[in-house]
Amino acid sequence: MILDETKTKMNKAIENLKHRFTTVRAGRANPALVNDIKVSYYGVDTPILQLATISIPEARQLSIKPFDKSCLKDIEKAIFEANLGITPTNNGEIIIITIPELTEETRRNYVKQVKAMAEEAKIALRNIRQDANKDIKNEELAEDEEKRMQDDIQNLINEFNKEVDKLLKEKENELMSV
Repeated sequence: MILDETKTKMNKAIENLKHRFTTVRAGRANPALVNDIKVSYYGVDTPILQLATISIPEARQLSIKPFDKSCLKDIEKAIFEANLGITPTNNGEIIIITIPELTEETRRNYVKQVKAMAEEAKIALRNIRQDANKDIKNEELAEDEEKRMQDDIQNLINEFNKEVDKLLKEKENELMSV
């Protein structure tokens, strides 16, 4: 019971890390780059995905075509204000975002960012382990049963830490490859 809950929480931490990694660009166009941007549409903050179709016409270009052309300027403004380091171009029909080539320095900064994200994920996993260990202590189990469950939790966190390291290595390779 406690082990299953802990595993579920740890899986969520890994999924969160994967999602956060998609927001770090690697020099190629990726719709996830603008997924989290909210546009003020008739006074309501609305995700871009609900207002427009996002496509990739070229390897380093995003095309955003709104369903309602009246929100074109609002989408452009929201992208600009999101401070992504990219400038949107509006041609009256669609918004085109050209992703610039990454410099060596920029790549290194992105690697630092993903390392920080991975460390935050490991901290989250450790917090989940602490909560699970507290729950085990509150269960009033036999001493050997309590020890066995704590060992199972430790094995679980070791497994998930390896997964974080693997994801980090993949993202680093992606960022550093030209």
